[in-house]
Amino acid sequence: MRWWPRTVRWQLILWLMLLEALSVGLFAMILLKIEGQEIRKHALERLAHQATSVALQAEEAYRQERPELVFPSLRMMGEAPSVARAKITDKSGDVLLVSSGDAAQFPLEPAEKAQIAQVHEHLPLVFSFGDHRWEGVKAIYDGTNLRGYAWVETDRSWDTEQLDTVLRSSFSFGLIWIGASGLLVLLMSRSIAQPLGILQSGTRALMEGPGTSAKFPLPVTVENEFGDLIQAFNRMVASLEEQRSGLNDTLSLLDSMLANAPIGLVFFDRQGRIVRVNEVFAELTGVRLSRHLGRTLPEVLPERIAKRLEEAVQHVIATEMPVHDLELEGQAGEHGARTWLATAYPVRPSPSQLRWVGAIVTDVSERKRSEDALRRTEKLAATGRLAASIAHEINNPLEAITNLLYLLRRFCNLDASALNYVTTAEREVQRMSEITQQTLRFYRQSTLPARATMEELLGSVLNMYSARFSSLGIVLERQYEPGLDFYCFAGEIRQVISNMVSNAMDATVSGGRLIVRARRSRDWVHPQRDGVRITIADTGSGMTRDVRDRLFEAFFTTKGATGTGLGLWVSHEIILKHHGIIHLRSRAASDGDSSSGTVFQIFFPDNEELTIGVSVLEPPMSEA
Repeated sequence: MRWWPRTVRWQLILWLMLLEALSVGLFAMILLKIEGQEIRKHALERLAHQATSVALQAEEAYRQERPELVFPSLRMMGEAPSVARAKITDKSGDVLLVSSGDAAQFPLEPAEKAQIAQVHEHLPLVFSFGDHRWEGVKAIYDGTNLRGYAWVETDRSWDTEQLDTVLRSSFSFGLIWIGASGLLVLLMSRSIAQPLGILQSGTRALMEGPGTSAKFPLPVTVENEFGDLIQAFNRMVASLEEQRSGLNDTLSLLDSMLANAPIGLVFFDRQGRIVRVNEVFAELTGVRLSRHLGRTLPEVLPERIAKRLEEAVQHVIATEMPVHDLELEGQAGEHGARTWLATAYPVRPSPSQLRWVGAIVTDVSERKRSEDALRRTEKLAATGRLAASIAHEINNPLEAITNLLYLLRRFCNLDASALNYVTTAEREVQRMSEITQQTLRFYRQSTLPARATMEELLGSVLNMYSARFSSLGIVLERQYEPGLDFYCFAGEIRQVISNMVSNAMDATVSGGRLIVRARRSRDWVHPQRDGVRITIADTGSGMTRDVRDRLFEAFFTTKGATGTGLGLWVSHEIILKHHGIIHLRSRAASDGDSSSGTVFQIFFPDNEELTIGVSVLEPPMSEA
């Protein structure tokens, strides 16, 4: 078409003018339709409200037996700009009053009378009739008696005037908008056309020569500067597509691996600077993800860990060989002492070029601690077996010494001083015998439960620790009945008491108190169960809420390298085995209150049908 402009500037202006004209026309049509619907909706609602208002005023006048009060309100309603006429009729439809003029001149039309049967007792009725006339009607009641109807007809010219105003405003706005847009595009097109020509020349000069790929060229549908730009773009994309495809695949795989791998991943350039990390590695280091890029390992990791991992990275750069299963130990930010397992490997964009070094880091701290605890437990078990063997072997020479001391006392004529030495030796040998017997009781576990007295169970444990009580300056208070007994695995109960007493001594400073109490009791959860309640209370350092929550977890300890974290866990299992319940109260010393301590209460049922079973551990008592 010869009349169609060929420059971008005038094509843009012409297309914009056409688009604006179509947009304004469409907007005006839609707006008129929407406004017409809204005006109709509001008019119907208004008619219902107006008819109801007239009916209510008429009802009030009839109740007061003053019908003359109806006409002023009816006349006021008729003077409203949106009302053409308001009427009052009797219940048969004869007009009694109108807002203006003679009532006889405005009888109800047949279409209006036909609506009387549709009027609800309490709701107004809005309907249309005639030449697009709208009217609302509402029944008038005097108490329960129907007195007539209130009619209000809308003035359509008022609604039409609102539509005309909207239409005039829309077209005025459209003309202004089209003119302003055309002027703006005319000014802007001058600054666009010249850069497009420069961009066209530069793109052609940059991309001359390469061929095209299967997805290109893009179709050229216009004959202007944009068409030339598309042609130049096709040649540029064709030359870059092949290089970009391999790079995009590699980046996609790397991004997916970094985002979804459950292990720490970090990549270094040949200078040892970090070029990429994932969220897991950032959590291990305690440094935000965005602060790793461009930094070296000593800037984000503790010196000891950073040095060893940096040596591994440099080894990979120098030899192009991976380093496997490098164990790293040290303090890592807020995590405390950590153990990591790292593997460093070369990353080659081509077979002959090493570009980066990748490292896989896994936190094995928990596994390391578990393995150490298991090794310590095995050593303790072996030590226990060795101690039992030694105790057993000691019994024979002790028996011989006891016999020899007896012979010395009875058949040798010893003076008083010598007899005193013999008595002292017999007492010490007897104490050694008791210690060996107590050691053997811990190790030898009967395969069947039996009745055991609390005096023997508690006494055997407390006597074994008597020397330690004295050396630590701890005051021991025993409170239990001599004949109190119950059905249990005696060796396991000793183990529970020993663990509790040992922990209490560790938590109690010199001059503290340790109370061990046992009495006949009933289960505080199931009162029908009889049994024994053991209380072990100390005035030690107490426990925080975090410690109490994890107290019975396997391998959890607050004693550092000296604890295995198994004592209370094993005790818990033994209590469950006996269908028992344990309650705990503890208070740690605070700045304002120096009093602290811990109280364990354990209930064991006296059940002679005891078998190995499982019971639910009750939640610990709240802090006192």
